[in-house]
Amino acid sequence: MIKLTIDNKEVEVEEGTSILNAAHKVGIKIPTLCHHPAIVPYSACRVCIVELKKKSWSDLVTSCSRHVENNMIIETKSEKVISARRLVIEFILARASSSPEIIALAKEYGIEKPRFTIQEEKCILCGLCVRVCSELINVSAIGFSNRGVHREASTPFCKQSETCIGCGACVNVCPTNAIVMQKNGDDVIFDKWKTRVKLVKCKMCDNKFSSLMQLNIVKQKVNLTNEILDICPDCRRKTTVINVTSIT
Repeated sequence: MIKLTIDNKEVEVEEGTSILNAAHKVGIKIPTLCHHPAIVPYSACRVCIVELKKKSWSDLVTSCSRHVENNMIIETKSEKVISARRLVIEFILARASSSPEIIALAKEYGIEKPRFTIQEEKCILCGLCVRVCSELINVSAIGFSNRGVHREASTPFCKQSETCIGCGACVNVCPTNAIVMQKNGDDVIFDKWKTRVKLVKCKMCDNKFSSLMQLNIVKQKVNLTNEILDICPDCRRKTTVINVTSIT
């Protein structure tokens, strides 16, 4: 076990724990935008920075990616941390000036209006959508393109993706709701990716509930019969209830 101090609180956690998770263990809140527990830390947004103190010096580190060490002394609300965090949030607010999530975070840190050029973006380039598609779904239907101020998350050549399975994982992890998934008849549409994915019918109720590509990937990863996977979640629940009732 590793012992450290966070905001004058003694903490004991397992080796390999991030500073962020160690802080959460003792009820200390550290803001994050690009962090998700199911994805490898990326340190993209820099909002989770904290101050690591040594005897004669201190340094700002990202708490999501830095692992704990014995006798670490961490400050999460020092003047140095708040000042740096405010600057990062101000940059993000300038990019996503109309995002309710970013506006709320900025207000929490006393930022009303950024000093930088304002953009009307919702995407803050946190990379969560790109990484969940690559690391968890193993499809890599989207990625980053261009550089500098022109950098964006998109499908290859900003065209209809041929590999997107329509799972919606990118929608679920996006911290600013920049990605919208809409069901339209037989299709699921992702406006941001300029992508339309066809859905298949449930074998029991005929409702469209998943894409064929998504079902095929699930069938390769889980040990369930096709009869179960070819029906929608609602019908699965009903089937389970009927089976349990018949047994009792």
